Amino acid sequence: MVDPDLFNDVPLFQLLDADERKVLADQVSVRKFKEGEVIFRAGDPGGLAYLVQKGTIHVSIKDANHETVVVDIADDGGLVGMSSLMAGEKHQTTAVAMEDTTAIEIDRNDIIALLTVKPLAGLDMMTIVEKQLRVAHDLMRTRVARNPNEEIDEQETFGQRMADAVARFGGSWGFVITFAVILVVYIFLNSELAKPWDPYPFILLNLFLSMLAAIQAPVIMMSQNRQDAKDRVRSELDYRVNLKAELEIEEVLQRVGKLEEMLAEHAMETEE
Repeated sequence: MVDPDLFNDVPLFQLLDADERKVLADQVSVRKFKEGEVIFRAGDPGGLAYLVQKGTIHVSIKDANHETVVVDIADDGGLVGMSSLMAGEKHQTTAVAMEDTTAIEIDRNDIIALLTVKPLAGLDMMTIVEKQLRVAHDLMRTRVARNPNEEIDEQETFGQRMADAVARFGGSWGFVITFAVILVVYIFLNSELAKPWDPYPFILLNLFLSMLAAIQAPVIMMSQNRQDAKDRVRSELDYRVNLKAELEIEEVLQRVGKLEEMLAEHAMETEE
């Protein structure tokens, strides 16, 4: 027998009166999970939700890079799996008991009975479900929208940093002015000195300029290749963000539509 008072602090059931909570308490059952036990996995049928009575449950999802991301930590009074239960779809997340956990198991029949008694409770359910979706989606957007500059900078070598520094200086007015001053001074000295080290036509100077151009060109190309890599990462991240936004909008519309259908069906049954 589940204590009806356990539902008092659950936002989803706060509008229920004592008799309605007792009806719900008579229908649900209690489950115990060991530490590390998987409660449900992504892809499992979404027929059950769990209200944590004692313990902790971590809810995680795989992101675009196939990394595990914890989207929710449910402790005493927390609710997991409700969105899949209400939508009648497979779970998109994985729930694992992080310690010995006792939870109240709720299935669709329990929710149907609840809506039959209290149809307006469906609006509160929709609010809770959408809040959970927004939290998960905001987290995924944050992880997808990585900074390509930071991501590439973390992997750059000393040689690549040097190439960027040379390219930045070589493409600046400071380099142009400094180089022009050096050339003027070099030519002036070799033209005015009695014994110049590089007289006209300045063969040594031409050798230095050729060597400088031969070294500077590949260094600048290295920097351009790194910029191209940043552009590719930026394009890929833009594509992922756009794709996720499209999938999220479609998912939210489907779930809201199904919830509205359920509310309409129960409203008609109530009127009859």
